This record gives sequence, C-alpha cells and structure tokens, in this order.
Amino acid sequence: MAKMFSRKAVAVTLAVLGLSLAGGGIAVAQPNEGSGAQPAVRQGQQPPLSPESARKAQEALKQDAGTLATTVSFAVVRSNGVLARGQDVVSVTRYGVGQYEVLFNRVLSRGAYVATLGDSADCCVPANGEISVAPRLSITTGVFVQTRNSSGTAADRPFHLHVTG
Repeated sequence: MAKMFSRKAVAVTLAVLGLSLAGGGIAVAQPNEGSGAQPAVRQGQQPPLSPESARKAQEALKQDAGTLATTVSFAVVRSNGVLARGQDVVSVTRYGVGQYEVLFNRVLSRGAYVATLGDSADCCVPANGEISVAPRLSITTGVFVQTRNSSGTAADRPFHLHVTG
C-alpha cells in the first residue's frame, strides 16, 4: 500500500487543528452599571489613560526631580481598589473587574515590579488566583495590575505590589 501522507504533513495538520481549537475565546470584563467604572477592555489590554491619571503623574514627576538612588515603594490594595497602605503611592484606580492602576510619585521605568495576591489584614490568606503586572501605558509613574481567579477569569482580588528601582 502506498504511503499517502508523510509524518511531517500529519504532524503539521494536527498542530494547526490543535491551535485552532485551543484559541476558543477571549473574555471581556464588564463594568458594573452605575459604578463609575471605566470602559471595559479585553483581558491582557489596558484601558486608555484618563486625564486625571495623566495630571497626577505629571505632578508626581515634578516631586521626583531626578532621584537616582534605588528606592523601594509598595502598595497593599484591597479587592475593591482601595489602598490599604503603601509607600510613595499617589493613587489607585479600579477600572473594572480585576483591573487596577497604581500610580507612584516617581519614575518607575528604570525599576522592576513584583506583585502577589495578598490580603490587607494580618490574619487572612486570600482566595486562590492569578496576578499580572505591567508598566502603565503612556505614563512612567504607573503600574497596571490584573487579577484573576484560578480558572483565569477576571476577578477582584486583593494584592501586594512591590516596586524597586
């Protein structure tokens, strides 16, 4: 019997089929009606910078005035976006389910960001989940944080953010 397909052709076909099936869908966070939340964005993307955030960042840059020493800043944020405690934090904004912007009073582009889910109280371990951090687009004093539940769906989770540099 003649060989109809090469092994390579079968492997490529199965890989394409697997990738097509795996790319099922993308979840979109929906703001609560009447909550004053910003427009929802696709998971993995950041909402546009608000004029208020831009103003706060410009004010913070004036105060930073070229500090070159390594500095450690942090924020402990409740799941509703309220700052529990922190150092060098200007503001925290909750944009939608699991989406937070944390602004500091200094330039962060020369540093590193580390975040973990963590309760603001001294007693409790937070619910399981995931967290991601990224530089805030269009602003050098901010960090964008996304939190999710264990299945990867956007969810409000308390977190600790540590910034160095």
